[in-house]
Amino acid sequence: MQVPAADPADNLRLAAPVGRWDDAVPLGNGMIGGLLWGEGSSLRLSLDRGDLWDERTTGQAEWWKEHPWNSLEDDGDPWSQYYEGVTPTKLPAGRLEVKVDPARTIETFELDFATAEGVVAFDDGAAARVLVSATEPVALLRVVGVSVLEARLLPAGAVEESGDAGPRSGGAVAGLGYPPAKRGQTDDAHWYVQDAADGFRYCACVVTRHRGAETLLAVAVTTTNDCAPGEDLLMLARKRCDEALAKGYAEVLSSHAAWWHEFWAQSSIEIPSPHIRRSYQFARYLYGAGSRQGAPPMPLQGVWTADDGGLPPWKGDYHNDLNTQLTYMAYQGAGHFESGDSYLDFLVKLTPSFRRFAMDFYGTGGLASPGVMSLSGQPLGGWGQYSMSPTMSAWNAHLFYLHWRYTGDDDFLRDRAYPWCAEVGRCLAELLSRDANGILVLPRSSSPEIFDNGPRAWLKPNSNYDLMCLKMLFLSLTEMAEAQGQSTAARKWARLADELGDFHAAADGELLLDAETPLRESHRHLSNLIAIHPFNLISVDGGARDNERIRASLAAWDELGTGEWCGYTWAWMSCLRARVGDGEAAARHLDVFTRAFVSRNGFHVNGDQSGEGFSNLTYRPFTLEGNFAAMQAVQEMLLQSWSPTPGKRDTETIRLFPAIPWSWHDAAFTDLRAEGGHRVSARRENNITTWFRITAGKDGPVRVRDGFGGREPEWANPGVTRAGADFVAWLRKGEVLEGRLARSAHGPEAPAGATARVGQSPATLPGTADQGCVLLDDPSDAGGREAQGRELR
Repeated sequence: MQVPAADPADNLRLAAPVGRWDDAVPLGNGMIGGLLWGEGSSLRLSLDRGDLWDERTTGQAEWWKEHPWNSLEDDGDPWSQYYEGVTPTKLPAGRLEVKVDPARTIETFELDFATAEGVVAFDDGAAARVLVSATEPVALLRVVGVSVLEARLLPAGAVEESGDAGPRSGGAVAGLGYPPAKRGQTDDAHWYVQDAADGFRYCACVVTRHRGAETLLAVAVTTTNDCAPGEDLLMLARKRCDEALAKGYAEVLSSHAAWWHEFWAQSSIEIPSPHIRRSYQFARYLYGAGSRQGAPPMPLQGVWTADDGGLPPWKGDYHNDLNTQLTYMAYQGAGHFESGDSYLDFLVKLTPSFRRFAMDFYGTGGLASPGVMSLSGQPLGGWGQYSMSPTMSAWNAHLFYLHWRYTGDDDFLRDRAYPWCAEVGRCLAELLSRDANGILVLPRSSSPEIFDNGPRAWLKPNSNYDLMCLKMLFLSLTEMAEAQGQSTAARKWARLADELGDFHAAADGELLLDAETPLRESHRHLSNLIAIHPFNLISVDGGARDNERIRASLAAWDELGTGEWCGYTWAWMSCLRARVGDGEAAARHLDVFTRAFVSRNGFHVNGDQSGEGFSNLTYRPFTLEGNFAAMQAVQEMLLQSWSPTPGKRDTETIRLFPAIPWSWHDAAFTDLRAEGGHRVSARRENNITTWFRITAGKDGPVRVRDGFGGREPEWANPGVTRAGADFVAWLRKGEVLEGRLARSAHGPEAPAGATARVGQSPATLPGTADQGCVLLDDPSDAGGREAQGRELR
């Protein structure tokens, strides 16, 4: 089955005006980002670049050495103060403003997913097309049929002044103490060069060419990181623009579109929920536009830093207590491994810094990645209970483990995954000691982000969050060591996992925060449930006790309500509900996320924008992790491949359509990835699976869970056997297992409430009696969604 190209029906379309940067059309190539927006006859392209950072420490240099982990003598938090300063922080790059003939008016903005172009339509049929090249370090704007009167660059935070003085530096730059940007122009070019801190400088340049009815503009953003000694920033930026203009838009587009064609060819899905499918495609697009090998990985806002005159929320940093991990949790299933390499390469590159941090702050060998950090890996402080917690490194290690499991790349395991994760294991093992019961515990413990940074946030070691992170790390290391024939190391890691003891649960099975503390308030972070998702240490295959813990814990979360949930909570909970096989609840949570917690363009904005009471939080700071968690939720609904015995080699089990809501009568996917490095395609018709194909990623057994309702597959392969609930076939790498199942004229009966639409009152929110209801593409709503111009909300 050939993977189809991006469907134009999924394109993002926005009716003008688009008056906010965080509603704009996002463009990017991993290093350079742009946001396309505007109104009337004014077109704006907000600029960003991944390495624009001010790394100056607030307060005492290397303050973590003066306040190490073992220096805490009470329930305080000496580390929060260092997050209160302006720096370190991500920096915005500024903005290109293009003025066209005032007789023309912008009507629509569109993001063409297939070619990753922004398309601007004017009222008279004229158009502009914009791309940030996937293969060259430039952005190009092509305007046809309308006169371009002015193209100018505004430095970050610039504000307008009347008179001839033009714009002056203000806002973001003024707050950092930078001198005004050095601005210049010629007949065909406009630029500025900004001196930042510690010798860092950056430049933005636009060069314009007019050819008949066409105007072509090239934009480059350069930094001192690009330049050889003695090389001039402006000259380099001008050279890049001139080279792109000499090629012309069509030639640059050709290589750019070819890159994106290969990107989309990795996999595809077909689901009957248009707004959820568009959300999925948008998140996939963000991986291609925002995360590339060789460029910095995505922080909170990726390469789309706020263009509102100030600095980005939460410094635009790397939050390793949830944000980076959710951001990089979905690329594996879609096969976008280069996007994941960006973050994993980054962590490996920072290994020397992380080793120093482990020694200076925790007093251990090995390595530790700070819970909140800058591009250089510098700890930023913040609420110390999680920002300085050692177990955040274990969750980062889980991404290495998943990358290996989904690629089956033993070279990656040997050279990168195991060495990095083993150093995290060493750091954490050296922090552990035995309590009175002989259980290994940390000296102090917490659970993000419960109780903020007050004294109550210090929980009894080990909190369930810390325990789950530790156990997942040591079990992963056991499996990775065994895969390399390191039996002694494998036994060591397995022993550490066992000596951590069991998870903390109440008598009814509810997972607690620690051995004594239940969760008794609505909470945004699923920290006490992380063993269910993504770690899969507690699963529906784990026997009666695991299932009791799943039921009791989810019932407790439902009872607490969603008043303090962020958008990412809804998306993550959708993943978790899918993981335990509850497709109706998974779809309900995902539907609320895509309708209530995104801006016009689809960006996750944390707070409830619907006015319908899904959360008490109604602010709108844009961060990316919710988008990728929502993408992963769709993949969890279509395909799962986790092992029922964590830490054991070659036990992954492929589950086809394990959490599909009843109203998704027909669904399909092509070349989604499974653990073991397998590629999987499948089709579902009238609520039953009718065909699947698995291309083996390695030599060995391929297990397929029998979820076929008593129908026996017609196998294209000989030798398929049954082992308990699974079908098993032994394949060589690259061999294909294919099965077909009879279609049915009458699919399964709808479960109670499955076709009902979630109402607009709190009575249908999670935790109420109407648990079966789910918002699922009510046909009566189709016209309303079309009228929105296919905006992602």
